[in-house]
Amino acid sequence: MTAEEPFLAAVRPLVDAMGGELLPPGDAGPDDVVLAWEGADVVAVRLPQLAESLDHILTALERREGRPLAELDRKAKQEIVRTLEARGAFAVRHGVETVAGALGVSRFTIYNYLNREKGR
Repeated sequence: MTAEEPFLAAVRPLVDAMGGELLPPGDAGPDDVVLAWEGADVVAVRLPQLAESLDHILTALERREGRPLAELDRKAKQEIVRTLEARGAFAVRHGVETVAGALGVSRFTIYNYLNREKGR
């Protein structure tokens, strides 16, 4: 086992959770993040576009819930909206529409859930 393998094993879950991609450091583009371990470049991380991140987050939430988000009850959908708001999902262009589609509700419903939280 090389010294790099524990480092890669440590960062892989974080990169996967973000929907990123691990690349050889030599393949890094100007927007990629090169990570070093013990003074040597080990891996580059290509971060996803924001819209791709939202899709990735929705897929992860669906996996966590064990069923399509549209099948959740109202309370669970409100919790999903809270989680997504905390993660900045609604700052993404068309974020409300994307989430509404995944939850099987209208944009108006998403705005109601968001306003309800702000009123608390």
